[in-house]
Amino acid sequence: MAKATGDQSEVGAAVGPPLSRAERKREELRREIVDASFSCFAEKGYHGTGISDIAARLGIGHGTFYRYFENKRDIVDHVITHLLERVVSALAAENAPDAPATLAAYREQTERIATALLSIMDEDPRIARLLLFQAPAIDAELEARVTGLIDAMAELTAGYLRHGVAVGYLPADLDTLNTARAINGMILAGAIHGLNDPGHDSGEYVVAALRLMHVGLGGSMSTDGSNN
Repeated sequence: MAKATGDQSEVGAAVGPPLSRAERKREELRREIVDASFSCFAEKGYHGTGISDIAARLGIGHGTFYRYFENKRDIVDHVITHLLERVVSALAAENAPDAPATLAAYREQTERIATALLSIMDEDPRIARLLLFQAPAIDAELEARVTGLIDAMAELTAGYLRHGVAVGYLPADLDTLNTARAINGMILAGAIHGLNDPGHDSGEYVVAALRLMHVGLGGSMSTDGSNN
């Protein structure tokens, strides 16, 4: 498994080719093990959960578990890697930094990206709980990996802001990196809120966050989007 180094190397990892039927079945069981692990971690905490707890929840033997993961720690690595792959997918194609050719397209892109990234956490709030609260406390290496992921995401977001500055949508003197950190902070705050209120409307949160971003950044982004 790749380890975070505080740069974008992990986020830029390539997604592999389509899986065969046998590989898909293996991935299905792998996901079931991860899901069972999440449930056990939520009930007993990471350190209080044993491999026997995870295996018993699924009705599998220890040997089956070890064919997929080396230990509990390996599961956390897998979850982070899978999350990175989903982020890469969300930022591909029409969501690439230089894809928009008009202001309207740029604004639409920010909405798509914000919705996609928040939905990744929204689909399973346990991911946010594991990454933001449990993983950093497991060991120093995982703490570094999570903070490296956050730093890399800030650099990615800054790339979108730099494009906005270059084409005149955003103010020329914008501090792109620190602004990116603030924007990502809004996304993380939404994910944390989802932990406390699972029934919340994430769509309303996205609208509020985008309005704050568009108006707060100024420049053409603060207009109604009718200019091209």
